[in-house]
Amino acid sequence: MTKNLVIVESPSKSKTIEKYLGKDYKVVSSKGHIRDLSTTGKFGLGVDVEHDFKPNYIAISGKKKLISDLKKDVKDSARVFLATDPDREGEAISWHLKDTLGIKDNEYDRVLFHEITKDKVIEAFKNPRKIDTNLVRSQETRRILDRIIGFRLSRLMQSKTGGKSAGRVQSVALKLIVDREREIENFKKEEYWTITGIFDEFESELFNYDHKDIEIKTEDEANAILEKLNKDFIVSSIESKKKNKKAKPPFITSTLQQEASTKLNFTAKKTMSIAQKLYEGIDLENETVGLITYMRTDSIRLSDEFIKSGYAYIDKEFGKEYVGYVKTTKKKENVQDAHEAIRPTSINRTPSSVKQFLSNDEHKLYSMIYYRALASIMADAKVEATTVILDNNNYQFKTNGQILIYDGYLKVYKDYEKSEDRILPKLSENDILTSNSIEKEQHFTQPPARYTEAKLIKEMEDLGIGRPSTYAKTMDTIKERDYVTLEDKKFKPTEIGIETTDKLQEFFSDLINVEYTAQMEEDLDKIADGDKDSLVILKDFYNTFEPEVEQAFKNMEKKKAEETGEVCPECGNPLVIRKGKYGEFVACSNYPTCKYIKKEEKEIKEICKCPKCGGTIIEKKTRRGKIFYGCNNYPKCKVAVWDLPTGEVCPECNELLVEKSNTIKCSNCKYEKNKS
Repeated sequence: MTKNLVIVESPSKSKTIEKYLGKDYKVVSSKGHIRDLSTTGKFGLGVDVEHDFKPNYIAISGKKKLISDLKKDVKDSARVFLATDPDREGEAISWHLKDTLGIKDNEYDRVLFHEITKDKVIEAFKNPRKIDTNLVRSQETRRILDRIIGFRLSRLMQSKTGGKSAGRVQSVALKLIVDREREIENFKKEEYWTITGIFDEFESELFNYDHKDIEIKTEDEANAILEKLNKDFIVSSIESKKKNKKAKPPFITSTLQQEASTKLNFTAKKTMSIAQKLYEGIDLENETVGLITYMRTDSIRLSDEFIKSGYAYIDKEFGKEYVGYVKTTKKKENVQDAHEAIRPTSINRTPSSVKQFLSNDEHKLYSMIYYRALASIMADAKVEATTVILDNNNYQFKTNGQILIYDGYLKVYKDYEKSEDRILPKLSENDILTSNSIEKEQHFTQPPARYTEAKLIKEMEDLGIGRPSTYAKTMDTIKERDYVTLEDKKFKPTEIGIETTDKLQEFFSDLINVEYTAQMEEDLDKIADGDKDSLVILKDFYNTFEPEVEQAFKNMEKKKAEETGEVCPECGNPLVIRKGKYGEFVACSNYPTCKYIKKEEKEIKEICKCPKCGGTIIEKKTRRGKIFYGCNNYPKCKVAVWDLPTGEVCPECNELLVEKSNTIKCSNCKYEKNKS
């Protein structure tokens, strides 16, 4: 027992940390959670609801060997350090590891670090603690709630509607999308007109009559005003003000996902996947290091150490006048503030200095994180804003101009935040300006826009629905369930999405709503802080929820299956479209009396000749619908590849050549050639 054992979540993270700690430590990975709730017991919940909601945990499928290996590692180690992620989920994983691997209280330490750099990791090992049972209880309560709601409502939806699932957070997010669609459908557009004076160097829009607001509803009203105007305008007032333009605070999870969506066109899932890699460690020239701090956070706080080094960097690179201050915002009630904002682990690792070690997308995201954090502690930009009021026969027109007089934080952030000058000519009060023309234009009020992924995440954050770790998963789920489609990158609910929402609101409007979901998040936070009892929360919820579910199973009208127009060849009843685990199929409407299922007539798509047996390589599908290419002589011939075969064989190993990313590659060895 000479080595200390460190257990982390990610295999890539384990390699990085082992380099930092040296030969006295063995670092292994749990590859995330090692166990979860079973699907046994009442309703398959894996929770004994009648005995204080006692959970029944089992090993996750495929992880029994991993658990066995970890037990052996624990037995052979002098001490165990549980170094899973620094959040509730990570705390729960540490607890599951301790419990499953039989680690005693005096045999382990819990280690937390929010950035994977040598100094911070070593410092964390000098300041360990024990597992925080309140955090574990909070995560466990969330998991039990999500399991009960998800299993019970999903089965209800599957049996009564065309829906595939429902959930505590996903169903509220879907409701926001459906509610917005109904706002759009019910919107009644209203006509209005604008009148604009056109000059050589600027335009000026009518906004007042006799210094009071004016609205122009019809073309007749616009024409009546035009008749009273002439080409000459008098400059009645000029007001110039110098204003400070503040940088935004550093990224939190939700703002990172929003900005990556709008500026980089990344989905929330892609953003988090890239951020995870930047956090866990990148191989640089002489070291492996995490480039950013932990990417699941709702706090804009920055460490004193980062601020100090950031100020020094700004002073050196740009000058003392660019050194700013720490941006603060009013703290929201549901912010956990468990750790810092998302920032670079070192201000000296500039995007240009690490570019060669990153993919294009990694570099884009790192650059945005780096410059946002740097800009947040830089001096304000300064603009001079000018407002000119023109008068024409007691009708007032307004035009605005703005000049950037000091760039401040825009020195580094101008690529992400445009600040275009709108320059006005030199004017004096009582000047008379002659317009080139005065034009009217018809407009109509617009309905509220559909949610983009970024806007939906912002709305969820503002309403207190979900947590940083849930946003990307929620976006994925509602898309995977076919509850929404994307039109111009905006969510539009499908018929099934609307039907699912309407049925849930008919029977569960007191639970599937913004207020209840946000309150539940607050209760989970209070459990984490030790201020609320998880059992009380679960009992209060279940005593309301389960009677409503039972009523819904009894009273919710079942959606009639869609008929195909054909009749069953075995009993003469209509054939209908049903939904199964692997998609739609056609079957008899008289099920279960008649169990006829129509066999799908598949179009066989021939690709090329099989190099092994002389058969034919054809397009096939896995049980989950993923396309691959295999021999039609299966199982005698087991040739199968994921990428499209070219029909050629590899000159080095005689296996199929496939087309991948505009390159011809061997499906077996490293041979490749350019596509000609």
